[in-house]
Amino acid sequence: METVNFKGRDFLTLLDYTPEEIQALLDIAAELKDKKKKGIVHDVHRGKNIVLIFEKTSTRTRCSFEVAAHDLGIGTTYLDPSGSQIGKKESIADTARVLGRMYDGIEYRGYEQKKVETLAHFAEVPVWNGLTNEYHPTQILADFLTIREHFGRLKGINFVYMGDARYNMGNSLMIGCAKMGLNFTACAPKEYFPDAELISRCQTFAAQSGSQLRFIEDPMEATRGADVIYTDVWVSMGEPVEVWEERINALSPYQVNSALMDNAGENAVFMHCLPAYHDRMTAVGKEIGERFGRDAMEVTDEVFESPRSIVFDEAENRMHTIKAIIYATL
Repeated sequence: METVNFKGRDFLTLLDYTPEEIQALLDIAAELKDKKKKGIVHDVHRGKNIVLIFEKTSTRTRCSFEVAAHDLGIGTTYLDPSGSQIGKKESIADTARVLGRMYDGIEYRGYEQKKVETLAHFAEVPVWNGLTNEYHPTQILADFLTIREHFGRLKGINFVYMGDARYNMGNSLMIGCAKMGLNFTACAPKEYFPDAELISRCQTFAAQSGSQLRFIEDPMEATRGADVIYTDVWVSMGEPVEVWEERINALSPYQVNSALMDNAGENAVFMHCLPAYHDRMTAVGKEIGERFGRDAMEVTDEVFESPRSIVFDEAENRMHTIKAIIYATL
């Protein structure tokens, strides 16, 4: 199954992985997914244990790691924000050295990238980034597996990210697209574009892969000819509610709606890393919707529930791609 040796490696950001290595992980994920669908047992890491540190809670990331580990025969320990002393009564370095003696791998989902990097530096076992403020590499593998399944390829796909492209999703999608030959467009107000230094690094990757990177403020121009239109929530976990007014004012023109999808073309698909505020059926969606007089935020319910939406294929693939990372690095 594996042609590249990943054993013992951390998975912190796609900046650390070559296009060939990313491709190999996608191939492993596809093979493991096929085995699961066929009911073929693949508990090749029976007897191993991993710990999941969640300073930010999650549905998809936690469930993906736990199911993936179970399928591979691995035991899991889940530490929620109140379940460990990491960074409070015990330093990250000390935590890493303790957990590295007890576990075969460590997942971290939280805030600053430097925390997961410190864990990786001091733990003598693989460390996996389940999300930081700056990067979300496991999500990008799931996105790319989904695109490959739908279109049969990655290279040359016209990929448009709508909204706030300054943080983990915008950064990681830009890196992934630049490395794997997808044409990446960030569509947002200028102040919401990714960091200039990271753009410069990605331009180097793009030159090698044949990818084009674009940064456009006009939604209709950006989405013309798009294969994939992708968005994320306008306000991230941990940010104060007060931020909503600023983001809604700035990003409302970048909401993914039927007009944008029609502008892209009949074969375009919609993707979202979830959760999505496409209606008022959540506590936050209801509160913000009533406060600002909106039925939806970053995507309309019409688009989210349409046949062009492949968000639940994408969500399922979180588990298969995370399984590939665990499988390969252990």
